[in-house]
Amino acid sequence: MIRSIFFLQDGLVQEELTIEQMQNALTKEDSLLWIHLSNPSQEETKTILSDLFSFHPLTIEDCQSVGYQPPKVDDFADYLFIIMHAVQPDHDFQKMETNELNIYLGSNFLVTYHQEDSLSSIEKVFARLKRDARIHQFGTDFLCHSILDAVVDEYFPILDEMDEEIELLEDKVLETPEPSVLERILFLKHSVMELRRIIAPQREVINRLSRDQFPQIDQQSRIYFRDIYDHLVRIQDMSESIRDLVSSALDIYLSSTSLKLNNVMKALTIVSTIFLPITFLAGIYGMNFRYFPELNWQFGYPMVWILCLLIIASMLVFFRKRGWF
Repeated sequence: MIRSIFFLQDGLVQEELTIEQMQNALTKEDSLLWIHLSNPSQEETKTILSDLFSFHPLTIEDCQSVGYQPPKVDDFADYLFIIMHAVQPDHDFQKMETNELNIYLGSNFLVTYHQEDSLSSIEKVFARLKRDARIHQFGTDFLCHSILDAVVDEYFPILDEMDEEIELLEDKVLETPEPSVLERILFLKHSVMELRRIIAPQREVINRLSRDQFPQIDQQSRIYFRDIYDHLVRIQDMSESIRDLVSSALDIYLSSTSLKLNNVMKALTIVSTIFLPITFLAGIYGMNFRYFPELNWQFGYPMVWILCLLIIASMLVFFRKRGWF
């Protein structure tokens, strides 16, 4: 699907342009043209990226690639090619996935491309364009900043939810260290590592956009990109904190299961130790000797039971004094 919106400095706004109107809009240097492609067909991709803009084939290949493409920024003189990764704010943590967002930033145009049907950060910026005139008045670089800012801000709810869940898991680990809790802890650990793997290169991308001398980004807009960089630094710090909490919860789980196993082994050891002398007595009276003095004794059997009970009681008292249970 292709969505487009065109702004002129005199306030003219036009949406859903035809290819001819897009070509005409690109000739106006004091205008701003934003074209967004979401889950486009091969024909739409060729029409916009190849025919209309003649973007470098390698960038088009990156857009259409199904595999993971790391965040990056490439300078092609007339435009910048940026790859970032977005998350869905309503993530249920059942599977940690990110959506690749490709951006072409020119002096009077912005082209965004992603292979999903919709991206919440893009929808937010489209809605904001209708009520905030500053976005298009400040140029394509500020519009690009608005999109990237929306992309980065959606990481915060994910991290907040992770932080809340790990606190609940720490309580469950102490109460009921079950395999399902361990599975959830390991999933959170992998999710945090995945986020850190994505956030780190995105920091470098935003750092370049805020510091390098790109003609598509003026000095005023670089300040806004530095704000995004600060957000990414905060996100990375939060992810490191959550990673430490997850590791701590994993250690608590292993300690709890070890303690539980030690308690079981202690109980079994006490039972085995108690029955050891009783088994010794039973073994003695189970020997097949002809002359056994106690065999003809009237109170021999009950005295054996009394002796066994006295041994059990004395051993329990001894274990209690030693603090073994």
